[in-house]
Amino acid sequence: MLPLEKIANQIGYLVLKDDGAVLESGGELENDERSANIIMGLINMSESIDENFMPKSGCDRISIIYDDHSYTICMSNKKIYVVKRKHPNASPPEIENGNLMA
Repeated sequence: MLPLEKIANQIGYLVLKDDGAVLESGGELENDERSANIIMGLINMSESIDENFMPKSGCDRISIIYDDHSYTICMSNKKIYVVKRKHPNASPPEIENGNLMA
């Protein structure tokens, strides 16, 4: 696995335990407990969607995209990885079939 600090255009990252505790952090997200709490709220909300309303609604990744930066959130081995990336030339990244194109 590529170290989070080596990801292209990365300006901050968090690694959280599944209970929301910060294990690692760097850049603009260093020791950012507030962002960790917001992210855990998003994850908890995504897990509480009624299966009758949206079957198979579980998510593998959450992307939050702004004009000049984005957050990518994913879970692996009971850890939550969050990467904040700056968009080159302040344009949002292209998304194809739900995948962030880098």
